[in-house]
Amino acid sequence: MGNLTEVGLPIALAFIMFRLGLGLTVDDFFRIARQPRDVLVGILSQMVLLPVVGFALASTWPMAPELALGVMLIAAAPGGVTSNVLTSFAGGDVALSISLTAVTSVMSVVTVPLIVAFSHQQFMGSDSLGDFSVASTALQVFVVVTLPVMLGVLTHHLAPPAARRLRSRAHTVSILLFVLVLLGAVVEARDDIVPYFAQAGLVTLVLNVTMMVLAWTVAGALASGPKQRIAITIECGLQNGTMAIAVGVLLFGGGLTVVPAATYSLIMFATALLYLGALRRKAKVAA
Repeated sequence: MGNLTEVGLPIALAFIMFRLGLGLTVDDFFRIARQPRDVLVGILSQMVLLPVVGFALASTWPMAPELALGVMLIAAAPGGVTSNVLTSFAGGDVALSISLTAVTSVMSVVTVPLIVAFSHQQFMGSDSLGDFSVASTALQVFVVVTLPVMLGVLTHHLAPPAARRLRSRAHTVSILLFVLVLLGAVVEARDDIVPYFAQAGLVTLVLNVTMMVLAWTVAGALASGPKQRIAITIECGLQNGTMAIAVGVLLFGGGLTVVPAATYSLIMFATALLYLGALRRKAKVAA
């Protein structure tokens, strides 16, 4: 990976997380005290079930070890910010979706390094860990994910009007940065893109669909209602692909490890929109 990707992608991720924080309030993090059942079901589904499903697939699917590690990178990532918008369109519990995105993003400073370290040892071999450090990885995740979220929340808390203005601008800047570094990565790996996607596309599709079905089933049994079930299902289907790619670039120099996150990031929007369409058809039939 070139310098543009190695430097630009973490900056783009930090901007995206800062924008997420601008739309959050302190109350979003404490909703677990008032809505513990649904938040805990969402956290269980996303932070426990998703990595377990990812590991099962990565362990049994015939693929290169670097791709298996990449599957675990996307399985370890927290929810993506787009899940809040799609939850709103689907008629789900938007407040729950926002809280889950916020809480899992902060939790990722602990969960991502642990899952990545375990996966690296399982798929790359215990003798290949080299300079990999859980503490160092946690610090990097904190700097590019958690700290920007906290700064955004603080800005919103201290100056709500300024936060609203900054949110739109930060969104535009983060998208431009991400597009630039992604194009740079595509150009660098243009000769290998098709075979890479062929190797990782199907397994990430299976991961995404399996997880959404599991989340829908678990939330149906344990969540407090249909709106919460929708929120949890979408939250578990839409991962923070930018974070997974950034961690892969920061820790492993990109390459095959970021391909599953790239394919998943494309697939998840298609499956989420199909789920949204199914919900709307069901609502029309019921009406």
